[in-house]
Order: sequence, then structure tokens, then C-alpha cells
Amino acid sequence: MLPDKDGPVIGGGQGSPEGEDPSVSLFREYLRLKTVHPDPDYDSALRFLDRIAEELELPMKKIEVCPGRVVSIMTWTGTKPTLKSVLLNSHTDVVPVYQEHWKCDAFSAMKDAEGNIFARGSQDMKCVTIQYIQAVRRLKAQGWKPTRTVHLMFVPDEEVGGHKGMETFVTHPEFQKLNIGFALDEGLANPGEAFTVFYGERNPWWITVRCPGSPGHGSRFVENTAAEKLEFEKQIKQWCKDAGDDVTYEFAQKHMNQNVTSTAEDDPWWSAFSTACKSLNMTLEKEIFPAATDSRFIRAVGIPAIGFSPMNRTPILLHDHNEHLNERVFLNGIGVYERLIPALTTVPASPDEA
Repeated sequence: MLPDKDGPVIGGGQGSPEGEDPSVSLFREYLRLKTVHPDPDYDSALRFLDRIAEELELPMKKIEVCPGRVVSIMTWTGTKPTLKSVLLNSHTDVVPVYQEHWKCDAFSAMKDAEGNIFARGSQDMKCVTIQYIQAVRRLKAQGWKPTRTVHLMFVPDEEVGGHKGMETFVTHPEFQKLNIGFALDEGLANPGEAFTVFYGERNPWWITVRCPGSPGHGSRFVENTAAEKLEFEKQIKQWCKDAGDDVTYEFAQKHMNQNVTSTAEDDPWWSAFSTACKSLNMTLEKEIFPAATDSRFIRAVGIPAIGFSPMNRTPILLHDHNEHLNERVFLNGIGVYERLIPALTTVPASPDEA
């Protein structure tokens, strides 16, 4: 468990409930924005982030990578801007909800008597977005300046595969200009005392199978039904071949990259990350992410990335009903990034940077 290190009360939401930390109020405000699929209100998120950039006095760049899909980037220029930068990445979209299974409105950001904040996105991953922002706010208020440039990136459509978000953006000239050396992205909660960090992830295959045939209820004997054509074979090609010449398939997404990020003790980025966490008495558990995040696109272009959401003593509830996060865990996470950002931005220049 991290010590209570909430730091000074600086900035936050537009009007905080009496006695509530302004960072918590800002978090709850962001959770109320309905950036939920299938029709996410990205404009509300862009307006929110514009306001934050103004408060932090950081320039904001917006790149429309696909129609209606904008990547926003706040940049805190370092004292040595030619060195490779540090990316703090987060996505703005959230998955759908089945409101009948929730104990409250999934976008009300209701806080119970124990300080648990219930909302879609509370763990995945609006918490991390606000933790980045508030850590930067605190560091700027202290007069601290980064050596390496820091980019805070906010991307759309991670929850639907990232094709109109990070997957496309990593090939964009504006991405190359960021000169990224290392990235942080989302992780998962840990129900125990430790904090989980992810250095790689599974490769998703999203497949669309087209199988024409006559529709009909299972109780009717209809010939040439689509269902009877689908034989479950080990290999997809054989499966479709056996189903008939008119059965085709295509990959909506087929990710094959197996890049992982080094967690060797002599790796400068990992050393900076792990040392900063250990200075806060944090125990780290290294894992391969059980699903897929935007980190896979970052690693695929050769940039090391760690998936990390500082949520210990927390049940894993991303995409689940009654997703929630305790305000104390959330506030402790700000302190973690307040330590990580200076550690990562002071990683010594590598030979190819010198």
C-alpha cells in the first residue's frame, strides 16, 4: 500500500463538492462524459481536454487520423528537447453498458460512503488520464521542469480495435515528429498489495465469416442453412473450404507482432521505472497483458511500452458491470506518476542520442 501522498490541493474540476479532493472532482467530471460506443461523444472529451491544456499552459495539437477520429496531444517541452521523448498515452473511449445490471447510472460517477466511484471508464482508463494530468499539474506548480519532452496523448477507438486511432496514427508523420523513446499506457488493477505491469500482450485476431444460406428456426427442416455450413475445424481455411465454395472469411484485425518491452535490470527505461516504484515501496508483478491495448501498435514500431494502471487492492472490473475505483487508490496513483515522470524524463542519453 502506498503512503497517503495526496500533495497540495492544486487545480481540479469546476467546483468540487465540499470536502472532496479537487482531483477526485475532476475525475468524476471526466467520467460523466459519454464517450461510449457505439456512438462516443468525442467532442465533449475534446472540449474537456482543451480546457485542461489551458489550465496547464501546455500547447495542444489535434490530428484527425480518420474522419471524426481525432488524436489530441499536450506537449511539455523538455530542457533537452532533442532527446527522445516520454509518451503518456490514454484512450478516451469506453465500452457499452447494460444499465439494468448497474446499481446506479453508469455515467453518474456516483461515490458511495466508502469512497468507491462507480462509472464506466473508472478503471479503463479515465483514471489514468486524470492521474497523468494531475501529476503534471503538481510538478508544474512545484516549478519542476522535465529534461526530456513529455507528450500526453489522448486517442479514440481503442475499445474497438484501434484501427481509426493508434493503429493508423503510428504511421502518421505527426507521430514520427514526437520522437518517442518510451511509452506508458494502460494496465489492469491488482486485487492484492502488488501492482501489475505489462511488458507485452496477446495478438488479437478478429475474423468475419460470410456464410450464405437460407434462414430458419432450428425446429424447421430447412435445407442449405447458413448454420449447417459452419463445421468447426482446427484451421480456419479448412473450416471454410469444407463449408462450401461460397463461404469466405476475412480478418477485421490480424495482429502478428510479438515485440515485448525489456524488463532487464540493465535496461535504462525499465530501471528508471522500477526504481521509482520501489522508492514508493511498491511491489511489481510483471505479466503479459491477457487482452490487447494500444501498446501493441507502439511496440510494433519499435518503441518500448509498459502497460500500467496504479490500482492495487482493487478488483479487476474493466468492461464489467458496476465498474468502480476507490478515491484513495485513485489519489495514490497521482503520486505514483508524480514520481515516475521525473524518473523517466531524466534517463541518461543513449549513445545514439548523445
